[in-house]
Amino acid sequence: MTERTRASDSTPEEILARAIASIGRADFVLRALDYLGSAMMYQGCLLTRLNGTRSPEHVYDDVRAERRADVVDRYLDGAYLLDPFYVAYTEQQPCDALRLRDVAPDRFQHSSYYETYYSSIRLRDEAAIFIDLPSGQHLFYSVGRTEDSPRFSQRDMDRTRRILPVFAAINRRHFAAGRPAPEPVSDPAIAQQEIETAMARFGAETLTDRERQIAILILKGHSSKSIAQRIGVSPGTVKIHRRNFYRKLNISAQSELFSMFLGSLTRRA
Repeated sequence: MTERTRASDSTPEEILARAIASIGRADFVLRALDYLGSAMMYQGCLLTRLNGTRSPEHVYDDVRAERRADVVDRYLDGAYLLDPFYVAYTEQQPCDALRLRDVAPDRFQHSSYYETYYSSIRLRDEAAIFIDLPSGQHLFYSVGRTEDSPRFSQRDMDRTRRILPVFAAINRRHFAAGRPAPEPVSDPAIAQQEIETAMARFGAETLTDRERQIAILILKGHSSKSIAQRIGVSPGTVKIHRRNFYRKLNISAQSELFSMFLGSLTRRA
């Protein structure tokens, strides 16, 4: 991943001018990222287009070739369903700049998803920029900082939100230019229902509805206390359910649960 920050020999206005001039060209995303870098420093980016219930559409990434299969391909194949930012998209449909800490469950850093998509590539923090498009789709810019950098600060997010109206406008113009009319986008409520239905299929032959519900919340990074508050039971009851479905699935660790979940999504596809 390549570090992006404000070019020392260019003003923000010059960087923006180059981004505007690139609208409709193949280098637009790179020039738009230069402009984003004038507000916040980061080391890498994955850009996808979100469209209702469909899998995210890959637009751009600068992930090293040897990591793409484990990080980008696996994410697009179904792991995105556990991404806190994707969950925020399905629940809020925002046009905003958000930090990981703004949307992550309380035990997210102890989840297998975190181990796979953060720890394994030494990613320290992540921020998301969501942009609503006239078609009803959304762009999702995921930008990251590695372990040798500080976490995204509130000041970083304030600066990013100040340029967001302009950043969103040039993206809307570029991604609308010269494209055929898109197919209708699913209603957000239907999208969320279909996502939950896909998740509910996990372990359907073996687990009870409650066990599947708790398993998915664990995979998303919720603690027993958080799960208990969300579903209205005691933390002790959550732990009993967890022991029961671990036994039924013949597993002993969340990493095994994570692998089984990804396997179920592959079979669904």
